[in-house]
Amino acid sequence: MQTPNLRYNELTEPILIKHQLTTTYLFLLICTFVYLNLDNEVLNIIQNSISDAYIGVSSFVAGTLLVFYSLEKFLKFDAGVFAKKHPKLEIVLSSFLGALPGCGGAIIVMTQYTRGKISFGSVVATLTATMGDAAFLLIAKKPTIGLFVLVVGFIVGVISGFLVNLLHGRYFLKLTGCQIIKKSSFGKKRFTQSRNLENLWMLFIIPGIVLGIFSAFQFDLNAILSNNFVKDPVSLFGFIAGSLCLFMWLLPFFYGYKSDISNCDSTLKHRTISDTNFVTGWVILAFLTYELTVHFANIDLSIVFNSYIYVIPLISILIGFLPGCGPQILVTTMYLSGVIPLSAQLGNAISNDGDALFPAIAIHPKAALIATLYSAVPAFIVSYLYLFIFEANIFWF
Repeated sequence: MQTPNLRYNELTEPILIKHQLTTTYLFLLICTFVYLNLDNEVLNIIQNSISDAYIGVSSFVAGTLLVFYSLEKFLKFDAGVFAKKHPKLEIVLSSFLGALPGCGGAIIVMTQYTRGKISFGSVVATLTATMGDAAFLLIAKKPTIGLFVLVVGFIVGVISGFLVNLLHGRYFLKLTGCQIIKKSSFGKKRFTQSRNLENLWMLFIIPGIVLGIFSAFQFDLNAILSNNFVKDPVSLFGFIAGSLCLFMWLLPFFYGYKSDISNCDSTLKHRTISDTNFVTGWVILAFLTYELTVHFANIDLSIVFNSYIYVIPLISILIGFLPGCGPQILVTTMYLSGVIPLSAQLGNAISNDGDALFPAIAIHPKAALIATLYSAVPAFIVSYLYLFIFEANIFWF
């Protein structure tokens, strides 16, 4: 068997990947120049979207992930072992992990399912409870509503999981030994982030978290820190730091690398950076999509969607069928902007499966499809009940 030529691989590596830190410095210098010298309406929208995404969302996501991943690392908690020792709590635990912000908890459950350790009811429970990375955005902007949506998802997930096991039994769609062995990587080379670049990222996120906390308490930091050199220093900082997150997220895709999804074997720093960049990238794209659509189309989307209020929850539920967190972040952005009602946000939160659906599709497509369809039933019921009772005023009780 021929051994790989590591020196050859290093020499033939794409220049942007090989010189990540230098490339990033140049990119950030260009971003700074753009921010300080170009001042038309479209560029202002881009600058504000990136800055708001970083200060308002990325700082919160990074702080939350640091806490979650630290607890996971130091407490040495294994969901599979716990579920095996406490089978009666399996569905409750699965729904709880699914309801945690982000997709990490749900992916843990899906990993246990691909190993044949938990029931299909637990899969339905976690996918129903999962809101994915959109939960970070919702909690950062509207913490009370975010908590309400997560609690509703957890309760609905528990009920759904028990009903599915009651209907089909614990061994429905149980993975066989061959299917379990079949799970493996897809053979694509994985992208490795520069350690120096990760250190640069950490230098930005530390003050970013502080600024995010003060911004959450409605402090006008631009006015407080304004000086003779930079009019809006916090916006400039958020724009540069957000651009860094976006660039680091997009860099692997320039050359067809597989997305470097974090796992339990990665370092605490790498997992936090990888997952924060993923959320930040999609939030920036969602913010830009909404703001630029409103700007160029010159329409009030809230008026348009309110004209079709009874259809909007159904559309949000259908969008939830799409794998991944990107489309769901866009839905949450529209809710936060007042374009769609809370009933639609609830429907999407319950029907969407986030990134947890990817391993299920890869290993057991039939189970993934059925679980997704099952999650649509409670999503439809909860969404339209909320719409009729609290928003459309059809029921008078």
